[in-house]
Amino acid sequence: MGIVNVTPDSFSDGGFHASTRAAMAHCERLLKDGADILDIGGESTRPGAVPVPLEEELARLVSVLREALSLGVPVSVDTYKPQVMQAALDLGADIVNDIWALRWRAAQGAPDGRQVVAAHPNCGICLMHMQGEPQTMQTAPMQGDVLPHVIEFLTRQARALQTLGVDEKRIVIDPGIGFGKTVAQNFSLLARQSELLTAGYPLLVGWSRKSSLGAIASPPAGTVLPPGVHEHMAPSVAAALLAVERGARIVRVHDVLETVQALKVLDAIK
Repeated sequence: MGIVNVTPDSFSDGGFHASTRAAMAHCERLLKDGADILDIGGESTRPGAVPVPLEEELARLVSVLREALSLGVPVSVDTYKPQVMQAALDLGADIVNDIWALRWRAAQGAPDGRQVVAAHPNCGICLMHMQGEPQTMQTAPMQGDVLPHVIEFLTRQARALQTLGVDEKRIVIDPGIGFGKTVAQNFSLLARQSELLTAGYPLLVGWSRKSSLGAIASPPAGTVLPPGVHEHMAPSVAAALLAVERGARIVRVHDVLETVQALKVLDAIK
């Protein structure tokens, strides 16, 4: 899953693909590099991010989604707002990727994300675990062993969706690396990732360029990287490879070409 951030402030590539033309050039590059799915988002959810008004998020997304849907691959919309989900699905988007796991409500009586997804005949839905909210999640991260809580939460959210008529085959779960968790907790989720599979749903994992990787594997001070090479590229590829080896079905990445190359090595030994 190749990441397309149509935002001015995402933690890694904010502003690089903010125009429709730049975003589409990036989409085409990701597909050339080997992406199977495009994940397009119009609001940054990095730690400390300020929420974006509905109208602004739609203005960033709609034209890019409309063009991306002509590229012949599944398109995911990265949003937690039910109105944006509905607009994207009406345009023909294939997947909703929600960091709030369909819990977010704008106000009493506002549209419900679960109802939006349940009303669609076949869209995919990715339910992610997040402790708190983006603005404050890293100021008060989880305590202790996070794995049982993550499994219980994601299983509960998935089953609640199934009670609304959503086939389990439409559901993917994401443990939410970096969303309200410490560095040690994030790596425990990778080390024990096979336990997440006991929930019974395919697993999507997003390690790409996360700060936890920088905490253990940043380049030495003074290192000058080649143009276009992110300082967290190598550890991101390593984490994606380990995630797939431990059963992840989808990895959400910035560096598609390098990740695809690494996964080909894994395929070769299998």
